[in-house]
Amino acid sequence: MDKDLVKLLDRPIVMVGLMGAGKTSVGRALARRLGVVFVDSDKEIEAAAGCSVVDIFSMYGEAEFRRVEQRVIERLLDTDPRVKVLSTGEGAFITPAVREILLKNALTIWLKADLELLVKRTNSRNTRPQLLHADSRKILGQLIDERYQTYACADITVETRDENLRKTLDKVICAIKQHITKGKKNGSKETC
Repeated sequence: MDKDLVKLLDRPIVMVGLMGAGKTSVGRALARRLGVVFVDSDKEIEAAAGCSVVDIFSMYGEAEFRRVEQRVIERLLDTDPRVKVLSTGEGAFITPAVREILLKNALTIWLKADLELLVKRTNSRNTRPQLLHADSRKILGQLIDERYQTYACADITVETRDENLRKTLDKVICAIKQHITKGKKNGSKETC
Protein backbone atom coordinates (compact mmCIF):
# COMPACT_ATOMS: atom_id res chain seq x y z
CA MET A 1 0.00 0.00 0.00
CA ASP A 2 1.28 3.46 -0.88
CA LYS A 3 0.05 5.45 2.13
CA ASP A 4 2.16 8.50 1.28
CA LEU A 5 0.48 8.82 -2.10
CA VAL A 6 -2.98 8.43 -0.54
CA LYS A 7 -2.22 11.31 1.86
CA LEU A 8 -1.32 13.55 -1.08
CA LEU A 9 -4.53 12.85 -2.99
CA ASP A 10 -7.08 15.56 -2.37
CA ARG A 11 -9.69 14.20 -4.78
CA PRO A 12 -10.76 10.91 -6.34
CA ILE A 13 -8.88 9.35 -9.25
CA VAL A 14 -11.04 8.68 -12.31
CA MET A 15 -10.01 6.33 -15.10
CA VAL A 16 -11.17 7.33 -18.61
CA GLY A 17 -10.63 5.86 -22.06
CA LEU A 18 -12.10 3.52 -24.62
CA MET A 19 -13.53 0.10 -23.89
CA GLY A 20 -10.74 -2.41 -23.55
CA ALA A 21 -8.16 0.14 -22.40
CA GLY A 22 -8.10 -1.40 -18.93
CA LYS A 23 -10.01 1.17 -16.88
CA THR A 24 -11.69 -1.36 -14.60
CA SER A 25 -8.73 -3.72 -14.21
CA VAL A 26 -6.21 -0.95 -13.63
CA GLY A 27 -8.62 1.05 -11.47
CA ARG A 28 -9.34 -1.93 -9.23
CA ALA A 29 -5.62 -2.76 -8.94
CA LEU A 30 -4.79 0.89 -8.19
CA ALA A 31 -7.40 1.05 -5.43
CA ARG A 32 -6.08 -2.18 -3.96
CA ARG A 33 -2.48 -0.87 -4.05
CA LEU A 34 -3.54 2.40 -2.41
CA GLY A 35 -5.87 0.71 0.08
CA VAL A 36 -8.87 2.80 -0.99
CA VAL A 37 -12.37 2.15 -2.33
CA PHE A 38 -12.86 1.30 -6.03
CA VAL A 39 -16.15 1.86 -7.85
CA ASP A 40 -17.08 1.00 -11.45
CA SER A 41 -19.62 3.57 -12.65
CA ASP A 42 -21.22 1.08 -15.05
CA LYS A 43 -21.91 -1.31 -12.14
CA GLU A 44 -23.43 1.58 -10.16
CA ILE A 45 -25.59 2.50 -13.16
CA GLU A 46 -26.79 -1.10 -13.45
CA ALA A 47 -27.63 -1.16 -9.74
CA ALA A 48 -29.54 2.13 -9.99
CA ALA A 49 -31.43 1.06 -13.12
CA GLY A 50 -32.01 -2.54 -12.13
CA CYS A 51 -30.77 -3.83 -15.49
CA SER A 52 -27.58 -4.14 -17.52
CA VAL A 53 -25.91 -1.37 -19.51
CA VAL A 54 -26.71 -3.34 -22.68
CA ASP A 55 -30.41 -3.42 -21.69
CA ILE A 56 -30.46 0.30 -20.90
CA PHE A 57 -29.00 1.05 -24.34
CA SER A 58 -31.46 -1.22 -26.13
CA MET A 59 -34.57 -0.16 -24.18
CA TYR A 60 -33.95 3.57 -23.73
CA GLY A 61 -31.13 4.56 -26.09
CA GLU A 62 -27.76 6.16 -25.58
CA ALA A 63 -29.08 9.63 -24.69
CA GLU A 64 -31.00 8.30 -21.68
CA PHE A 65 -28.05 6.15 -20.67
CA ARG A 66 -25.80 9.24 -20.68
CA ARG A 67 -28.29 11.13 -18.47
CA VAL A 68 -28.33 8.27 -15.95
CA GLU A 69 -24.54 8.00 -16.16
CA GLN A 70 -24.11 11.71 -15.37
CA ARG A 71 -26.42 11.49 -12.33
CA VAL A 72 -24.60 8.43 -11.00
CA ILE A 73 -21.14 9.98 -11.46
CA GLU A 74 -22.27 13.22 -9.80
CA ARG A 75 -23.66 11.23 -6.87
CA LEU A 76 -20.48 9.19 -6.51
CA LEU A 77 -18.24 12.26 -6.52
CA ASP A 78 -20.51 14.49 -4.41
CA THR A 79 -21.90 12.20 -1.76
CA ASP A 80 -19.54 9.30 -1.27
CA PRO A 81 -16.23 10.50 0.18
CA ARG A 82 -15.00 6.90 0.40
CA VAL A 83 -14.74 6.63 -3.38
CA LYS A 84 -11.10 7.22 -4.26
CA VAL A 85 -10.77 5.38 -7.59
CA LEU A 86 -13.59 5.44 -10.12
CA SER A 87 -13.71 3.65 -13.46
CA THR A 88 -16.05 5.23 -16.02
CA GLY A 89 -17.70 3.95 -19.15
CA GLU A 90 -15.95 4.81 -22.40
CA GLY A 91 -18.41 7.55 -23.33
CA ALA A 92 -18.60 9.33 -19.97
CA PHE A 93 -15.67 11.70 -20.52
CA ILE A 94 -16.94 12.53 -24.01
CA THR A 95 -20.15 14.01 -22.58
CA PRO A 96 -19.29 17.71 -22.01
CA ALA A 97 -21.18 18.05 -18.70
CA VAL A 98 -19.62 14.89 -17.28
CA ARG A 99 -16.15 15.88 -18.49
CA GLU A 100 -16.52 19.26 -16.76
CA ILE A 101 -17.57 17.56 -13.50
CA LEU A 102 -14.67 15.12 -13.67
CA LEU A 103 -12.01 17.70 -14.51
CA LYS A 104 -13.23 19.94 -11.67
CA ASN A 105 -13.65 17.27 -9.00
CA ALA A 106 -11.22 14.45 -9.78
CA LEU A 107 -7.76 13.57 -11.01
CA THR A 108 -8.50 12.14 -14.46
CA ILE A 109 -6.27 9.49 -16.01
CA TRP A 110 -6.64 8.53 -19.65
CA LEU A 111 -5.58 4.97 -20.35
CA LYS A 112 -4.59 5.27 -24.00
CA ALA A 113 -4.41 2.05 -26.00
CA ASP A 114 -3.78 1.41 -29.68
CA LEU A 115 -6.35 -0.15 -31.99
CA GLU A 116 -4.79 -3.63 -32.01
CA LEU A 117 -4.88 -3.89 -28.23
CA LEU A 118 -8.46 -2.63 -28.03
CA VAL A 119 -9.62 -5.14 -30.65
CA LYS A 120 -7.84 -7.98 -28.88
CA ARG A 121 -9.35 -7.11 -25.51
CA THR A 122 -12.90 -6.41 -26.66
CA ASN A 123 -13.37 -9.33 -29.07
CA SER A 124 -13.61 -11.75 -26.16
CA ARG A 125 -16.62 -10.00 -24.58
CA ASN A 126 -20.24 -9.55 -25.58
CA THR A 127 -21.05 -6.87 -23.00
CA ARG A 128 -20.19 -3.89 -25.21
CA PRO A 129 -23.41 -2.38 -26.62
CA GLN A 130 -21.67 -0.69 -29.54
CA LEU A 131 -19.89 -3.88 -30.61
CA LEU A 132 -22.70 -6.43 -30.32
CA HIS A 133 -23.54 -6.59 -34.02
CA ALA A 134 -20.69 -4.76 -35.70
CA ASP A 135 -17.15 -4.98 -37.01
CA SER A 136 -15.25 -4.19 -33.82
CA ARG A 137 -12.08 -3.06 -35.62
CA LYS A 138 -14.04 -0.54 -37.69
CA ILE A 139 -16.09 0.76 -34.74
CA LEU A 140 -13.06 1.06 -32.46
CA GLY A 141 -11.09 2.84 -35.20
CA GLN A 142 -13.93 5.35 -35.57
CA LEU A 143 -14.08 5.84 -31.80
CA ILE A 144 -10.32 6.48 -31.69
CA ASP A 145 -10.70 9.11 -34.42
CA GLU A 146 -13.69 10.71 -32.69
CA ARG A 147 -12.64 10.55 -29.05
CA TYR A 148 -8.88 10.55 -28.53
CA GLN A 149 -8.67 14.32 -28.91
CA THR A 150 -11.21 14.71 -26.08
CA TYR A 151 -9.58 12.08 -23.86
CA ALA A 152 -6.36 14.08 -24.22
CA CYS A 153 -7.98 16.72 -21.96
CA ALA A 154 -7.48 14.36 -18.99
CA ASP A 155 -4.97 15.43 -16.35
CA ILE A 156 -2.72 12.44 -17.00
CA THR A 157 -2.17 10.14 -19.99
CA VAL A 158 -0.81 6.63 -19.54
CA GLU A 159 -0.15 4.54 -22.64
CA THR A 160 -1.30 0.97 -22.08
CA ARG A 161 0.33 -1.90 -23.88
CA ASP A 162 -0.13 -5.63 -24.07
CA GLU A 163 1.79 -6.11 -20.84
CA ASN A 164 1.00 -7.43 -17.42
CA LEU A 165 -1.23 -5.43 -15.14
CA ARG A 166 1.55 -4.66 -12.68
CA LYS A 167 3.60 -2.81 -15.33
CA THR A 168 0.61 -0.69 -16.31
CA LEU A 169 -0.20 -0.05 -12.66
CA ASP A 170 3.39 1.04 -11.99
CA LYS A 171 3.16 3.49 -14.92
CA VAL A 172 -0.10 4.91 -13.52
CA ILE A 173 1.40 5.39 -10.06
CA CYS A 174 4.52 6.98 -11.57
CA ALA A 175 2.35 9.44 -13.51
CA ILE A 176 0.25 10.30 -10.44
CA LYS A 177 3.37 10.98 -8.39
CA GLN A 178 4.80 13.18 -11.16
CA HIS A 179 1.52 15.06 -11.43
CA ILE A 180 1.28 15.66 -7.69
CA THR A 181 4.94 16.63 -7.41
CA LYS A 182 4.81 19.08 -10.30
CA GLY A 183 1.32 20.32 -9.56
CA LYS A 184 -0.59 22.14 -12.23
CA LYS A 185 1.77 25.15 -12.25
CA ASN A 186 3.10 24.69 -15.73
CA GLY A 187 0.01 23.03 -17.21
CA SER A 188 2.04 20.10 -18.50
CA LYS A 189 0.63 16.62 -18.89
CA GLU A 190 2.26 13.64 -17.26
CA THR A 191 3.06 10.54 -19.27
CA CYS A 192 4.98 7.53 -17.93
